[in-house]
Amino acid sequence: MNMHILGTGSALPSTVVTNDDLTKYMETSDEWIRERTGIGSRHLSTGETVASLAIEACNKALENAGKKAEDVELILVATCSPEMMLPCCACQVQAGIGASKAVAFDVNAACAGFLFSLNTAYSYLKSGMYKNALVVGAEVLSKIMDWEDRTTCILFGDGAGAVYVEAAEDEEDTYSFVQHSDGVKGMVLKCGTRDLNNPLYKGEEQSKFVWMDGREIFKFAVGQIPVCINEAMDKAGLTKDNIDLFILHQANKRIISSIAKRMELPEDRFPTNVERVGNMSSAAIPVLLDECNRNGQLKKGMRLVLSGFGAGLTFGASIFSW
Repeated sequence: MNMHILGTGSALPSTVVTNDDLTKYMETSDEWIRERTGIGSRHLSTGETVASLAIEACNKALENAGKKAEDVELILVATCSPEMMLPCCACQVQAGIGASKAVAFDVNAACAGFLFSLNTAYSYLKSGMYKNALVVGAEVLSKIMDWEDRTTCILFGDGAGAVYVEAAEDEEDTYSFVQHSDGVKGMVLKCGTRDLNNPLYKGEEQSKFVWMDGREIFKFAVGQIPVCINEAMDKAGLTKDNIDLFILHQANKRIISSIAKRMELPEDRFPTNVERVGNMSSAAIPVLLDECNRNGQLKKGMRLVLSGFGAGLTFGASIFSW
């Protein structure tokens, strides 16, 4: 059994915030941000929600695939920044697009969330439980940023991306993936939530903003992702020469450049949009995939590697044919 991506879609908040705009709120500069991250701008919510962005991205993915919402059987939303604990964002998406027959639930693997959700969809489709799925990565990270921490908040943006996938009998290019987690090192990127506070116990207050040890994340990504991608290629019986494009999580331009260098590959095989939209966590890969699809960069039969990495620590890679 194989899984084909038949449609892609994305949605970004209407407000674009440049590095120069950020100088109004913190001590920074366009040069300082670009030198360290490669980022020049990002989209920030002025009212758009994780659910509203996800709904828009799903509708575009369905339109691109030529499919109807009422025929969708499974909806997976990857997010680490939902507006509500209950109901889950996927159920809000189900209601918003009118996918009345679908099973819907959320996945949180932070920046690797879309990739893990895509692999989950593949497993469901391979088992025969469902024949199709909408897989979404959606984030409004701006609400969990400390906007006085210039080393972290400058990196992130808001947005959503989605793909519509179907099971296929074509065995010629089987979908292949690997996934990993390293919880021992997980606290190098963290964000607290509600504190324990009940009639029996009042817990210590924790930060509700994202905190990150950028140096450790850089070392982790540059060290582990080439190994992870090679593992996925070995599993599929392929080499880097068989891969047309490497679509990586858009964490930081320097990370992507360093991974390309370590793999001894030209950077033009690693498309990027981080310079325009920043790091959108679980939304990064599907938004970039949608851009590549709509600008004609993806051709039928091309082999793609998707690789995500982030908090948890979670990381993985998938290989499939377009």
